[in-house]
Amino acid sequence: MEPSSLSRTVPQAPLSPFDLEDPQWYLSRELTWLSFNRRVLHEGQDDRVPLLERVFFLAVVGSNLDEFFMKRIGGLKQQVGAGVRELSVDGRRPQEQIDACALVVRDLFREQEELELELKRLLARKKIRIVPYADLNLAEKRLAELYFYEQVYPLLTPQGMDPAHPFPFISNLSINLLVSVRYPDSEHSYMNRIKVPVSEDMPRFLRFGDAGHTITLEDLIGNNLEILFPEMVVETCETFRVTRNAITEPHHEQANDLLQVIESALRERKFAEIVRLEVGWAMLPQHRGMLSAELGVDEACDLFEVDGILGKRDLFEIAAIDRPELHYQPHKPLDHPDLLDEDPNIFHVIRKHGAILLQHPYESFDNSVERYLREASIDPKVRAIKMTLYRTAGKSRVIEYLIDAARNGKQVAVVLELKARFDEQANIRWAGFLEEAGIHVTYGVIGFKTHSKVIFVIRKDYDGLRRYAHIGTGNYHAGTARMYCDLGLFTCDPDIGADLTELFNYLTTGYTPMRHYHKLLPSPRMLKKALIQKIEREIRAHTAEQPGLIQLKANALEDREIIAALYRASQAGVHVDLIIRDTCRLRPGIAGLSDHIRVVSLVGRFLEHARLFYFRNKGADEYFIGSADLMQRNLESRVEICTPVESPKLKKQLRELLDLQLNNQRNVWEMEADGSYIQRFAKARDGSICIHRKLIDRAEKRLAAGGRALVKKKIQKKSAKK
Repeated sequence: MEPSSLSRTVPQAPLSPFDLEDPQWYLSRELTWLSFNRRVLHEGQDDRVPLLERVFFLAVVGSNLDEFFMKRIGGLKQQVGAGVRELSVDGRRPQEQIDACALVVRDLFREQEELELELKRLLARKKIRIVPYADLNLAEKRLAELYFYEQVYPLLTPQGMDPAHPFPFISNLSINLLVSVRYPDSEHSYMNRIKVPVSEDMPRFLRFGDAGHTITLEDLIGNNLEILFPEMVVETCETFRVTRNAITEPHHEQANDLLQVIESALRERKFAEIVRLEVGWAMLPQHRGMLSAELGVDEACDLFEVDGILGKRDLFEIAAIDRPELHYQPHKPLDHPDLLDEDPNIFHVIRKHGAILLQHPYESFDNSVERYLREASIDPKVRAIKMTLYRTAGKSRVIEYLIDAARNGKQVAVVLELKARFDEQANIRWAGFLEEAGIHVTYGVIGFKTHSKVIFVIRKDYDGLRRYAHIGTGNYHAGTARMYCDLGLFTCDPDIGADLTELFNYLTTGYTPMRHYHKLLPSPRMLKKALIQKIEREIRAHTAEQPGLIQLKANALEDREIIAALYRASQAGVHVDLIIRDTCRLRPGIAGLSDHIRVVSLVGRFLEHARLFYFRNKGADEYFIGSADLMQRNLESRVEICTPVESPKLKKQLRELLDLQLNNQRNVWEMEADGSYIQRFAKARDGSICIHRKLIDRAEKRLAAGGRALVKKKIQKKSAKK
């Protein structure tokens, strides 16, 4: 299948005298990431999206903004505190970046609040009513009071604030009540803090009776304070929430026990500097001032007054309500057609096909990746399993199968990334389980995060040892595999197997000399250099008769050297298509610099997460998939893997994927030169169909075709026997 963009012949342009070191040609990393969240919020504003899914997108934006403050604002504030004066790629000092972000964030907050009000009205029409405690009927209040006394009251610990009781520690992202009380015969007020005990076992949103009325846990507590403060007058009850800096990287990379270093960093994060204070809109000014002073935040810059629910990430609870008519049409991941083979052994199937391309969430993670690991754990011919693990599910079958493999006498080695942000605690726990099972656990190479996604299996086949591999773009996490769009490759290619042997020897020893790779492009050593070389090759090969074409799909494009190479390609007349989910520093559509580059972003039902790189290469199409985004940290400070996809059949599937995503009229946003985005509108009858719905349909067609081929094969076999 010929790439759709190749039909356009672009005349070669003379090189323009642009200084590619000039910050004006690069957008802000932070601002383009915030722009992505505006596109996510738009999904919540789009009345074509089912109602509870709109609530889901509102919660996603809340969760993303929490992470933005913890990671990006937290890091920038550290730079300000350290007196860093170095300019960012786009020419801003740290404080200038914070100030620019503040304007956008406050605007996003306002849009969130407006959307929350609209969605509450629409939910009420569907008998999902989020109301104040006072709106409960008498029967509901009785049930609520009973629930409070039996389930909530024992968990509450009011903390006074006076000379004998210093201001308490406020944990990150917790919902808190600031309660002012006094004795009936006194005018002196006492301030108290109550932490709202939201947890897996204690939901934030509570429903009593059948009237559809839902209240928040903090509202329930606030209306039963007489039990906590008997015989006292409750003057005020106000809500607040803090966000703490999550940038607490270990300071001693050379430490003998990396596990202890990470645990120390987690303790530091718990008590880290507060970077945001959110308060309910009705909080008294003097109380806002008191909190700001006690928590050490700048009331003018770091305090956000919220009209609505604090901690909108908790709206995931509402989005999960079981009302099928208010959700997307259910999607069940399908079996991969090549894995329907009559031979039940997955290694025989991989050997037969040579390579199999997986497209998640359209195709099942359980019946492909987990099946591969499960069979490896019990197959008597499997000698060893080696795996990189960055994030996995809380109840992980991946971990279970690795432990089973060790118990079954396989050599099992796991490179576990302890510094996977926000998963450090879970990974420390998994490390303990794996080591107790006799699995060789290492933590990668000092100074580099291990972000690659590989399961490497060595098996004694009929003709000797053979190496099998799964190389993916996504984490080995069964939960996200149903929500994230990722690619994976099963292969038994001998060259890739040899490369992975080198990779794991590097990961388990940290020694780099004389490692040679035949096909894989690893970072930090080779990938960035190889990508730039391929871009330059496309420039040299470009002619009017045979125009060059580069198509890159990633979550982020931030590396200045990669962007500069793409600018040079555009100046030479090479057409460049970029499918970038969120952060993109490159500015498309600038005459003489980037007028042959288009940038699109896809936002819809599933989260785009795959990394896919295509180069026309004078008609000898090259496709690569891998774990690395086009960011400096991924290309220079992480161990990543990028693998070629060489089978004509699989190349055709990747071409179909790229063409669909580039040409779709729904869920696609086109980037302007100033960094703003314009949403595409349907230009054809099927243009309003969600891109992810189209890809579900394609997966169904592939499975149907595979099923028909299998039936035909069985019939032929029966006929041959007769």
